[in-house]
Amino acid sequence: MIKLFLSVTFATALMGLVAYGQTSTSSTTTATGATETTTTTTESFGTVTDFTPGQTLVLKTEAGEPMHYKFGKTVTYMTADGRVIDASKVRKDSKVRVHYIKNGDDMVVDKVIVTERD
Repeated sequence: MIKLFLSVTFATALMGLVAYGQTSTSSTTTATGATETTTTTTESFGTVTDFTPGQTLVLKTEAGEPMHYKFGKTVTYMTADGRVIDASKVRKDSKVRVHYIKNGDDMVVDKVIVTERD
């Protein structure tokens, strides 16, 4: 009985860690005349380890190596409940969800959602 309880406890904890470091992806294909453009947007979750507003963000995820992001021309900063906030509210150790578009080798951020601050 104790083994079953410990197995369930560890499995639940592991699922939480894996879910926190996951990314989600969606793609939109737009046809204009003879050309077709596919835009892929992705969200990633983690903890801010380095942040320079308007330039770069480094995010520590549970899935592996730190992720390095660049900022697009317009970036929206918001809370989990949808309120727009100033970039100064994002700090080291903030838990965030980052919405970005892959552009070549760069991951270009257009939205940072602060889910929790330590």
